[in-house]
Amino acid sequence: MYTPSGGVTKTGKGLFGGAFIKHFPLIPVEDDGRLHNPRFRENFIERMFVLKRWQKLKKKGASMKGLIDFHTDHKLLIMAHSPKHYSLLGTLIANTKKNKRENLFSEYIRNLMEGLKLIATVKKNTNALQHIQGYFKKHLTSDEKQELLGTIESYRKEFIPLVVPVTLLNHYVRKFNISYLERQYYLKPHPVELMLRNHV
Repeated sequence: MYTPSGGVTKTGKGLFGGAFIKHFPLIPVEDDGRLHNPRFRENFIERMFVLKRWQKLKKKGASMKGLIDFHTDHKLLIMAHSPKHYSLLGTLIANTKKNKRENLFSEYIRNLMEGLKLIATVKKNTNALQHIQGYFKKHLTSDEKQELLGTIESYRKEFIPLVVPVTLLNHYVRKFNISYLERQYYLKPHPVELMLRNHV
């Protein structure tokens, strides 16, 4: 981008970028330089997969059940990005009967993508991990509880990457068949082969 005096600035989206965002506000856009940062890269790709699932839902037909199921599957993912949007979208879903379907769907996805733009920090991820941990309190042995607590605490202190506690939680989800957690995209937001959570 150029400044009024003719100089070049690295800030801003540029003429094409600005026009693209204006016409396609839901499509994730990220600066090339920021994609070298693991957190920004993971956030960007995560949003792409969420939008892909949304488009798949819309292609099936915009049913209220479909929207509620979609929201349920993404609850913990939303929580990890923005507690504010987690609450806002929950209220929106709870008041489905008061909103026209067209307005509800457009408002939902607009707020969802807005919330997911916010980076899932270590603090917010820790909150989500501890929330998931609560589902196992009646299933885990004393040693397993200590292992899980210690793993989440090590992540909180940034000794280990996010993939470590998430892998352990996924193990317990499979072991104890926790159906609600099996649906949660927070535990599997994108293909594991991408290894995006190995560095965040």
